[in-house]
Amino acid sequence: MRLRNLFLLDMRFQAKYGFYFLYVALTVIYVVILLALPQSWREKAAAILIFSDPASMGLFFMGAIVLLEKSQHTPCAFAVSPVRAGEYMLAKIASLSAISLVVAALLALTAGIAHLHMVLFGTMLSSVLFTLLGMMVATKIVSLNQFILWTVPIEILAFIPAILHLWGISPAVLKNYPANLCMDMISGASVSFLGLFCTVILIGVLFMAVRKCVIKMWQEAGGIKL
Repeated sequence: MRLRNLFLLDMRFQAKYGFYFLYVALTVIYVVILLALPQSWREKAAAILIFSDPASMGLFFMGAIVLLEKSQHTPCAFAVSPVRAGEYMLAKIASLSAISLVVAALLALTAGIAHLHMVLFGTMLSSVLFTLLGMMVATKIVSLNQFILWTVPIEILAFIPAILHLWGISPAVLKNYPANLCMDMISGASVSFLGLFCTVILIGVLFMAVRKCVIKMWQEAGGIKL
C-alpha cells in the first residue's frame, strides 16, 4: 500500500512539474526525426535516441527531483514516517521507468525495430541503472550545477562505449559491459546470459549502496543528524 501511494505521489509530482508534457513534446520531435531519416538508418538512430534519453532520463532528472524535494523539506517528512528507503527508491524507479517504456515503445515501433519485448527489457534495465546512479549523486549534492558536474563522468563511461559498440567499433571483450549489453537489447539484438547476470548483479549492488545514501540523506535532513 505504501509503495503504491509513493508511486502515485511521484507520478503526480512529475505531472505537476511538466515531465509528461516535456516527454510528449520530445517524443513528437523524435518521431519526426526518425521518419525523416532513410529506412536503413532508423533502427540505429532509434536505439541511440532511446538509450540516450528515455532510458537514461533518471540520470538527467533525478538531481532536479531530489533538489525540489529538499527545498520542500520532503526528506524531513520521510525521516519521521514509516516509509522505508527501499520503498522510496522503488517508487521513483517505477514512475520514471513507466515514462521510459512508453517513449521507447513508440520510437521502436516508428523505426520498425524487431523484437519489441527485447527493446523494452533493455530500456527497463537501462532506466533502473541510470536512475540508481542519478539518485546516488542526487543525495550528495546541494545544487543543480553540482549534479550536472558529477554526472559527466557517468555519461562518458556509459554513452561513449555503448554508441561505439552499436556501430561495431568497440573491443569484443566489452560485449558484456552493462551499458553495451543494454544497447544491444535496445537495438533488438540478442545478449549473453553472462552479461545479463552481471548487469543484474550490478543493479543489486547499486540498490544497496543507494539505499544507504538515501538513509543518510534522511538522517541529515534539516541540517542535523537524527
